[in-house]
Amino acid sequence: MSTSTTDVLGAPVPVLSLSPVVLTVPGRPVDLQVRVSAPATGTSLPVILLSHGHGLSNNLSSLNGYAPLANFWAAHGFVVVQPTHLTSSTLTHLVADAPGAPDFWRSRAEDMAHILDRLDIIENAVPQLAGRIDHSKVALAGHSLGGFTAALLLGAGLTDPDTGNVVRLVEPRIKAGVLLAAPGRGGDVLNGPMAEQWPIIGAVDFSTMTAPALVVAGDKDDSRHFTDIGPDWHADPYTLAPGPKTLLTLFDAEHGLGGIAGYDAAETTDENPARVAALARLTAAYLHTRLHPGAPAWQTTCEALTTGPGAVGHVESK
Repeated sequence: MSTSTTDVLGAPVPVLSLSPVVLTVPGRPVDLQVRVSAPATGTSLPVILLSHGHGLSNNLSSLNGYAPLANFWAAHGFVVVQPTHLTSSTLTHLVADAPGAPDFWRSRAEDMAHILDRLDIIENAVPQLAGRIDHSKVALAGHSLGGFTAALLLGAGLTDPDTGNVVRLVEPRIKAGVLLAAPGRGGDVLNGPMAEQWPIIGAVDFSTMTAPALVVAGDKDDSRHFTDIGPDWHADPYTLAPGPKTLLTLFDAEHGLGGIAGYDAAETTDENPARVAALARLTAAYLHTRLHPGAPAWQTTCEALTTGPGAVGHVESK
């Protein structure tokens, strides 16, 4: 890691983490629980909402997952808020028969709006955090099914399989997003064995996803359970959405992108701590520059990590 890359994001600071912060949401079958991670110092802190995926582990798909990203982002100046969505395995015994099960696609997106509606409550619930958040600087990140959720919040339309109506859940308070190994398009390409069980995955229209976003795809992420077109499927949110968009293709990365869902997670098929560290730095730099226009973090970090013989991936933009 070059000195310039380290300096541009600043030295890491200690992180405060509080969990759970419990929000009562009328009509939701269980309370909305979130983890909040924040730097111990600093003011005017931007926010990253982090939407978990739907993996094999019991607890990584909840507010207890994604520590390799959440801790890095918080240590470098972001307040990270992680909800436990109703799709989490930790809640299956409570919500299996609730409306919207099993994919809870609408609820997942609504969770993020509820968090933003109650950001004051969350801020005041965390010791030493009150008054330190910049409520105008909000970003969103999501992995896998969380990337699907992020796409909806960033402007993608969705044809409700139950009604045939187009639903839009765009959240204008979110200024930029990061989609990590997100699902791609539907139609004829959605032909794997899971496509029939999860028809919602193929119901997204990326053409209206106008918010700025970084789409991260692994060049070995071949999701045959959904499609046989290969890793390019995960680049669809970049290819099919209008600009401004950036695509980061990580070399040799599979669906876990090196292990972002948790430290030493057995389900990670491509464990690579160096890749995770680089991805954490690149995503932090992208969101820092998006939320602070003109800041050099993204350009400097890209030059350090995606050029030359040691490049971790390839970047293109539109």
